[in-house]
Amino acid sequence: MSTDRPCAVVAGAGGFIGEALVASLRADGYDVVEVGRTSRVSWNDPEALHAAVDGANLLVNLAGKSVDCRYTDANRDAILASRVETTRALHDAVAAASVPPKLWVNSSTATIYRHAMDRPNTESTGELGAGFSVDVAKAWERAFFAGDLPATRRVALRLAIVAGDGPATRMLLTLARTGLGGPQHDGWVPPHRRYRGIGDEPTGGRPPWYRTRGRQRFSWVHIDDVLDAIRFLVRRDDIAGVVNVAAPEASDNRSLMRSLRSVVGMPVGIPSLRWMLEIAMWVLRTEPELILKSRWVAPERLIEAGFRFSHTDLREALASVERERRLRRPAARRTRSARS
Repeated sequence: MSTDRPCAVVAGAGGFIGEALVASLRADGYDVVEVGRTSRVSWNDPEALHAAVDGANLLVNLAGKSVDCRYTDANRDAILASRVETTRALHDAVAAASVPPKLWVNSSTATIYRHAMDRPNTESTGELGAGFSVDVAKAWERAFFAGDLPATRRVALRLAIVAGDGPATRMLLTLARTGLGGPQHDGWVPPHRRYRGIGDEPTGGRPPWYRTRGRQRFSWVHIDDVLDAIRFLVRRDDIAGVVNVAAPEASDNRSLMRSLRSVVGMPVGIPSLRWMLEIAMWVLRTEPELILKSRWVAPERLIEAGFRFSHTDLREALASVERERRLRRPAARRTRSARS
């Protein structure tokens, strides 16, 4: 590895955001070391992990099992462990480094905030929620901010739903294509235990529901702005702690579904009641929480620091994602044909 180029370590590099970040960092002139289950540096090799982190300029951790699944007991445990244990492993590596990274950016989630329809959650005024997803986020951040790492600045990215060729956007586009792209109405749900609390400090009980009438808020951020925010944080050594990464203006569920129908060319969208969504999400093997929780998050710290978002119109952001997906399909088919 060249010694005159900055080095970045990206954990969870095989995921949707990780792949985009690795490409972005290499384009910016970094030597990038990837950490993952199938990477040269794996979680099963603590010595290699410590060697990779020691002397790196930047450490970014995006590792964690996708939440695009049913919250079975096995998946719940894996979602929590894959975040907390990888973060602890990196914490050990940073603490042991003779030359620790100057900046460690760790993924988190804006789902840590409560269901909010009255006002946005900012870093300074936001209220944390309760239940499984919130407990995972709290445990994740506790592991990240634990202990004293005086030479390393730490930033937790509380990410909104990322618009790009990732699981959340693909699921939403699928709903629109299949005619289920009308507004989603929350309501009573039969008792279940999938959303119960988890970890050392579990919160929440019965699955919550609210009379949203399709007006639940939808905070989002384009993948390009996620990458630009990380670049911005590298330059701004005065920013540490939690940072919300979401477009400045949240949409709502009705506007989201209208934009999705427009992007995929589906003229109609059947409004969905909670019981209908429970069936549809069971078929898709995911959870209704993604589109029923009112996620209203504002990027107070980024805006105050002067960061400018490139994508602020939800429909245009979704259209750009769909265009890129369509462009990639012929290339993927040509690659498969050449191999066969």
